[in-house]
Amino acid sequence: MADTVFKLNRAGSAALVTIDNGEDHRVPTTLGRSAFESAVAVLEELERGEWSAAVFTGKPFVFCVGADIDEFGRIDDPRDGIRAGHALFARIRALPFPTVAAINGACLGGGLELALHCHARTIASNVRHVGFPEVALSIIPGWGGTQLLPKLVGPEAAARVIVLNPLRQNTLITAPEAVELGIADRLLEPVEFVDESLAFAESLAVEREAPDWSALEDVVRKTRARVDDAVHGATRAPYVALDLIAGARDWTIEEGYAAEEDAMAELLVSAQARAAAYSFTVVERRAKRPPNLPDAKPRTVQKVGIVGAGLMAAQLATLFLRRLEVPVVLRDLDQARVDEALAAIREQVTPFLGSIVDGGTDWTSFEGCDLILEAVYEDLDVKRDVLAQARAVAPDAILATNTSSLSVEGMGADVALHFFNPVAVMPLVEIARTPHTTDEQLATAWDVVKKLKKRGVLVADAPGFVVNRLLTRMTTALMGARLEDADEAILSLGMPMAPSVLREMVGPAVAQHVLETMHGAWPERFPLEAAAGAENRSVEEIRDDAVDAVADEVRHLLAEGVVADPADVDACLILGAGWPLFLGGAVTRSGKIPA
Repeated sequence: MADTVFKLNRAGSAALVTIDNGEDHRVPTTLGRSAFESAVAVLEELERGEWSAAVFTGKPFVFCVGADIDEFGRIDDPRDGIRAGHALFARIRALPFPTVAAINGACLGGGLELALHCHARTIASNVRHVGFPEVALSIIPGWGGTQLLPKLVGPEAAARVIVLNPLRQNTLITAPEAVELGIADRLLEPVEFVDESLAFAESLAVEREAPDWSALEDVVRKTRARVDDAVHGATRAPYVALDLIAGARDWTIEEGYAAEEDAMAELLVSAQARAAAYSFTVVERRAKRPPNLPDAKPRTVQKVGIVGAGLMAAQLATLFLRRLEVPVVLRDLDQARVDEALAAIREQVTPFLGSIVDGGTDWTSFEGCDLILEAVYEDLDVKRDVLAQARAVAPDAILATNTSSLSVEGMGADVALHFFNPVAVMPLVEIARTPHTTDEQLATAWDVVKKLKKRGVLVADAPGFVVNRLLTRMTTALMGARLEDADEAILSLGMPMAPSVLREMVGPAVAQHVLETMHGAWPERFPLEAAAGAENRSVEEIRDDAVDAVADEVRHLLAEGVVADPADVDACLILGAGWPLFLGGAVTRSGKIPA
C-alpha cells in the first residue's frame, strides 16, 4: 500500500492540496509518519510563497479518515504523535491567507480535525460519513477536536458528535447534517466541487454566531446521564471527552491542546484502548471475503419470498426491498396479518418499492423465487413443513431459514441466514451451512448478505450458532441471582442491555425454548435450574461467573469447529450482541488467542 502524501498544485493564485494514498476509495486515506513529513514540506511551500488561498481536499470519495492507528500504536511515547498532530495542524490554522477544507468524502477523526483547523469548510452533498469515532475505541479526538468543535458549534452539538454518536453504534453524520450543525459552511454538489470550493476560498467571507455556552452545565449533566445509560461507567473515554468539551469554554487553544495531550497520552496506552483496537480490526476483517468461502459464482437473485408476516418478516422484507430492489412476496396463514405487514412495509419504502412487494396465503406466489427465507415461529416441525411446501412450488430456489437455535439440516433448509433484531440496526448475519449446502448456495448467501450491507460470518450448523449459544450460556450463570443483581452485573461490563430487558424483548417463551434447545445438546453446561447457593453471590461474583461461562463456552465452540477463525467468535459477539469494543472480545478470555 502506498504512503499517504500531501500533493500541492497551483490553481491560479490559490493552492490546491490533495491528500492521497495512491489507492482507490476502498483503502481510505490515513495519516501516519510519511503523511506528516509530506504535509510539513507542503506547509513550508505555503508559508514562503504568495498565495491567495489554500484548499485542502482528498482523493475521490475520501477526504481523510484520521490517524493510522497501527503506526501510532508503535510509537514509544504517545505524546510524540499527539504533539506532532497539534503542531502540524496549528501551522495550517496560522497560514496568513484563507484556508478551506473541501470535504469530498469520508471525513473522520484526525481528518475532521484537520478540516476544523481551516478557516472554513465546504462539503459535497453526497458525503455520508463525517464524525469522531474515537470514543468507541476508548480514546478521544487528540488533535484539537475536543477544543475546536465546541468553540465552533457549541457544547451540545459537540457532545453529540464526539461523545454520544460513537456510543450509538458509531453513528456518523451526513453532509446536510454537517451544515445544519455548523461544522461545514457550504453544501455543494459533487460536480465542480473543487472548483466551487476554490472560488469560495478566494472570496471567503463567513459570518458565524458565537457558540452558546449558557446551557453548558445542563448539557454536561444530560450528556453524562446518557453516557451512564450506555456504558454504566465501564469505560473512561466518553467521560474524559465530555470534560474536555466543557473545558473548551474557558481554555485557550494552547491550554486545550495541553489538556488533550495529557488525556490522550493516558488513554492511548490503556488496556481498554488496546482491546478496542483489536476489536475494531476483528470487525473490519469481517467486511472482506473469508478464506473458507467457496470460489463459486453466486446466483443472481431476482425475486425473494418471505415465509411469515410477523415483525421479523416485515423487517426482512423491507431490508430486501431497499437493498436488492427486487420483487418480494410474503406468505402467511392469515391474510389480515399479511395486509398489516404490507402496510407497514409500504410506509417505509418508496412508492416504486411499495409496488413490487405483495403477499397472501397462497404458495403459488412463490413461483419463480430465487431465494426463499422463512421467518416463522421457532418450532422445528413448523419450519420443516413450510420449507417443504416452499420447495414444492419453487424447486430451484435456495431455501434459507432465519432460525436462531434449531438444526438447519433438520428442517430441510439449504442455508441459514440468521438476522438480528432490529434488522435495520444490527449488522451481523450468521450464515450457516449444512453438509448438503452447495458451493453455489453458500456463495449466493454471502453475496446477498453483502448486498444487504450486512456483515456475514460463516458458522457451522450447530445449536444456537455463536451469538445465541454464548448469550444463553451467560444467562445460565445468572440463574438464582436476584434480578437487580444480575442486571447490575452485566451492565457493569458495559453491555448495552440488561438481561431482564433482553429477555422481555426476545420474549420469555422464545428465550426458554432456546435454553431448552441448548440443554438438549449440552445438558451439563446449560442447566434448566439454578445450582444450589447461586442466590448468595455478590454482584462481582455474578459478573465473574457470567464472563467465565462465556469464556468456557468459547473453548467448546472452537473445539467443535463452529467457526473457522477464533476471531469470528468475537466478531459475532460485537456485531450481534453489542459486546463492547473495549472488552476486547471473549476469545482472549478463553485462552485461545487469535492470530
